[in-house]
Parts: sequence; C-alpha cells; structure tokens
Amino acid sequence: MEITHTQYKHCDLVKVKGRVDSYTAPQLSETFNKITEEGRFKIALDMSELDFMSSAGLRALINTQKVCKRYNRGELVLVAVPENIRAALDLAGFIPLFKIYDDVLTAIGNF
Repeated sequence: MEITHTQYKHCDLVKVKGRVDSYTAPQLSETFNKITEEGRFKIALDMSELDFMSSAGLRALINTQKVCKRYNRGELVLVAVPENIRAALDLAGFIPLFKIYDDVLTAIGNF
C-alpha cells in the first residue's frame, strides 16, 4: 500500500494506492491521526487507485469520521470509490455516513 498526503488551504487530500487490509490499515489510521492531531478535520480520501479494502480499513474510515465530525469540526469525504469497495460500504451500511464524490476537484471544492 502506498499513501500520499497533500495539505491544501482548506482541507487535506489523502490518496491510497494498492490494498488496505489488516496489515496496512494501521498505516492509514496513523496518517489520519497525524492530520487530526494537527487540528485539521476536513479530509478527502482519494480511492481511485485502491484495489481492496478489508473491514480493518473500513474501521479506520469510521474512526476518522467520528473524530472529524466531533463538535462539528469537519468530515471525511470519499472520492472515486471503486465499485467493489462501494458494495462493501453499502453492505456494511456505511454509505449514509460519508459524502462520496466522483472526482478530487469536486471533493476539495466542497470544503
């Protein structure tokens, strides 16, 4: 798994490439934690090059969303979600918990 983080004026963009499973999910959580510990709670997650996400990855998304939305400070939005991961999110009942955008520009413009 490869993670890139870009900080913009109004939000942070995290791009994930490869697979998020029980082995790599802690890296993703750590990236999100670093951002929120800096007091930045508006995060866009670009999933366009993501091949697979396990339940550990979904847990990282939910935990980050809770932290971001606490006290109405911001949120985690998902960008370019692959069909197989969208199906997993839907099966878990997580679709209503996230805003989902088709492209990065629209997601960043949301903030």
